[in-house]
Amino acid sequence: MNTIKVDPGRTLAPLSRHVFGGFVEHLGRCIYGGIYDEGSRLADEHGIRQDVVEAVRRLRMPIMRYPGGNFVSGYRWQDGIGPKDERPARAELAWHTVESNRFGTDEFIRFCRQVDTEPYLAVNCGDGSMREARDWVEYCNGTSETALVKLRRRNGYEAPHNVRYWGVGNEVDGPWQMGMKTPEEYARAFTEYGKLMKWVDPDIKLVAAWTSGWFEDWVERGQLLLEQAGHLVDYMAIHWYVDNRSNDYYQYMALSELFEERLTACEGLLAAMKTCRKLERPIYLAVDEWNAIPHSEHGGGIDGSYSLEDALVDAIQLNAFIRHAGSVKMANLAQVVNVIAPIVTRPDGLLLQTIFYPFEAYSQQAGDVALDIYWDGDTFEGGGRAGLRVLDVAATLDEGARRLALFIVNRSLEGCDVTVDLQAGRFVGAGRQLVIGGANPQVVNTFADPYAVATVEKPLMPQDEQVTLELEPHSITVLSLPVA
Repeated sequence: MNTIKVDPGRTLAPLSRHVFGGFVEHLGRCIYGGIYDEGSRLADEHGIRQDVVEAVRRLRMPIMRYPGGNFVSGYRWQDGIGPKDERPARAELAWHTVESNRFGTDEFIRFCRQVDTEPYLAVNCGDGSMREARDWVEYCNGTSETALVKLRRRNGYEAPHNVRYWGVGNEVDGPWQMGMKTPEEYARAFTEYGKLMKWVDPDIKLVAAWTSGWFEDWVERGQLLLEQAGHLVDYMAIHWYVDNRSNDYYQYMALSELFEERLTACEGLLAAMKTCRKLERPIYLAVDEWNAIPHSEHGGGIDGSYSLEDALVDAIQLNAFIRHAGSVKMANLAQVVNVIAPIVTRPDGLLLQTIFYPFEAYSQQAGDVALDIYWDGDTFEGGGRAGLRVLDVAATLDEGARRLALFIVNRSLEGCDVTVDLQAGRFVGAGRQLVIGGANPQVVNTFADPYAVATVEKPLMPQDEQVTLELEPHSITVLSLPVA
């Protein structure tokens, strides 16, 4: 028997809504033919696909990162403003395409407003300059009678865009990046970029690109950043992508341990540097690119189809962010449309991939405080590790509504029972049980069979301080339970 024990009084930290963020980049069909599709009957007069808007709104993403990604390290933001027919097409070296620049800053802001999300812009710290970065902040946020503010107004935006979140560069630790930087070079660049950008708008939040490759110097990178720019950094950004290229189901499920190890290690360095450098201001983690990569059996790569096992791994990652709510204050699913994405479009409509459903359930049901819970029960072996708990669990509390949310991933290929024991208080009234599962871990959603994996709601009536459930094999269960 598997047991989960919950005490609503054992809180970990406030859960930031920004852990349910998204990311869009000029890559593949994410922008053109995805979010933005001029001439489509599904687009509005500004070219923004309204079926995409409706689907993204379901995900309740409170923050959206743009325009990259590798793309931003060669991006000239001024190419993407003004009359569209006058914007220059550019050779784009990150993904070896031609960028038309018909979608740029102002179009992105318009999209954000339509989906009720906050914009988060990354500046070019590759082949770009400090001048370009500080000018972009002024264009977006300025209110004085300067040339850049007048330019924004001429482009149709009298009021400032008020972009609060700004990343300085992208994946600067990677040799694949235009303008890759050593730890010393990036610490110095971030300091100078950040200084100028905050001089333009002192209220912005700055995100430093810490590590994406997890190379041997990632600790040194974090240390140098905080030594030189601890007074400027608001978030330290880390990236990871995972996959099941070995086609080993239980090894894939065991990636929970990798997520825990990385987050715990990052938290340790942040704590050590804050103590060592006497940094009194809070500095948080932003996992501002994360996702599973589709298996080659389902198309593979950025255009592949997600299976149920990928949805399980994405749910496991969300559980990790909730359990580390004290440090992880932003996370951005990469990406949102067409490119390793929960939403896939074609000219006549769209498809919701398997990973759409756990993200939707978590984002809609999570409360505002993460809870410190205990669980135990059946175990499995995978990835060279033994004694791993079959269930991966996180919990939150909505303090205002007095509603407990439990997020349970059953990694077993078999069904199992679980008992939830409330250690203080009692359950009151009917709850909600959302189940995401499918016939087998490899099942995918297609235009021909769009609901092979979807969310099914089941009745739930807890008894006083306890509820017992039968969990489906290889499934995600989200419980919403009123408590007193």
